[in-house]
Amino acid sequence: MKVLLPAFFTLSIFINLNASAQVSVKPVLAKSIISDQRLDTIQVRALKLLSGFSAGTSYNEVWIRDFNTFIKGSLKVHPKEEVKTNLLMFFKIQGEDGNIVDGVVDSAKANVGYKYRYSPLLRGWAAHKNTVETDQESSLVQAVKKYIDVTGDKGILNEVIGDKTVLRRMEDAFSYIQKDRWSAKYGLVTGATTIDWGDVQSETGWGVAINDKTKWAIDIYDNAMYVKAIHDFLAMKPKSYKTQKDWASVAAGVSKNVRKYLWDAKTQKYIPHIYLNGSPFSPDFNEKEILYTGGSVCAILAGFNTSAEVKEINRQMVAAAAKEKHATIGITVYPPYPAKQYPNMQPYNYQNGGDWTWFGGRMMGALIEYGYVNDAYTELSPMLDRALANKGFFEWYDVQTGAPKGSGDFRGEAGVLYDAITVLKQWAIKNK
Repeated sequence: MKVLLPAFFTLSIFINLNASAQVSVKPVLAKSIISDQRLDTIQVRALKLLSGFSAGTSYNEVWIRDFNTFIKGSLKVHPKEEVKTNLLMFFKIQGEDGNIVDGVVDSAKANVGYKYRYSPLLRGWAAHKNTVETDQESSLVQAVKKYIDVTGDKGILNEVIGDKTVLRRMEDAFSYIQKDRWSAKYGLVTGATTIDWGDVQSETGWGVAINDKTKWAIDIYDNAMYVKAIHDFLAMKPKSYKTQKDWASVAAGVSKNVRKYLWDAKTQKYIPHIYLNGSPFSPDFNEKEILYTGGSVCAILAGFNTSAEVKEINRQMVAAAAKEKHATIGITVYPPYPAKQYPNMQPYNYQNGGDWTWFGGRMMGALIEYGYVNDAYTELSPMLDRALANKGFFEWYDVQTGAPKGSGDFRGEAGVLYDAITVLKQWAIKNK
């Protein structure tokens, strides 16, 4: 698939512009963005879908990793108290060790097969934790930051749940990662072997739960999410609040070690994994050839890369998408893992090479932050067209057929597109 600009773009925008030339075409680009009716249509439809909090039609749960990506849209259609109530549920059922669950669900619907957790602080609800992933704690802290950014309601930080404030509980969540999901050798966050940001491990069996086959690893996604969460925590905490730990130093250490161990300067990309107790893959399989797109986007948002590196990461993502007829930069990984290497997920299925606007759409904010607005608009365009053509928001898409897959009415895609369009419009209004 070639990523093309909308037909109404002037020819000058197609030129590979240098920095000085980009300044002269800003008004032209801004005008095109402002006049693009697709943006308004998608945002209206997104807000209509965000009337609920579950992930989508296939899920009863409120998932924190999803909620984190559509909370800004939710605050446009719900009273802030209702949104806050959903956020606080995750603190009310927090583990004694500080861990945060993936999803909370009406206890009457807690029948999927997970090992459910209950709490007297959250009666009528059940929760479960995907133990192969390490993004729940970070997702919750990031979501609280977004809630405050939109509402200005810093009072949520001093809400007392049980005998602890939300501020203290966020620190407990960080400490859990330091104790339970940490490699002292590398100074980085750990998790099971999954595909990029995915939550299904490679080994056969129940893919979302640690078992005796689990291969522990380090990847870019978990570490980027952790550092971004720490930065968010430090930005929203009161200056007078005394933290349990020097979290700024922790974030700086992780950032340094990401560059040391996960960033491949030669290929200008992040390696998929560092293995701690052996690799689950065949010795002759070169995993380093695989491009991790979602984790790379999160790394940029965490501030790990220079402007030149962002440009090159984006180039590689666009090049990968161009190799499949119906792909966008939301393609999870490229190439996908062969079936014999990843028995829990077939190639081009779900997180193994499926196309997820849920993550690809986040690249727009990253590109705009570094000044690559034309790239952001260009790469967002096919995602908009796809959502309009399918008359809805879907969990993922088949890059070989273009067919929508997974949950319909997927709020993660709706939220990410809403946010991407918001940032794009803000830039356009400022530069028209």
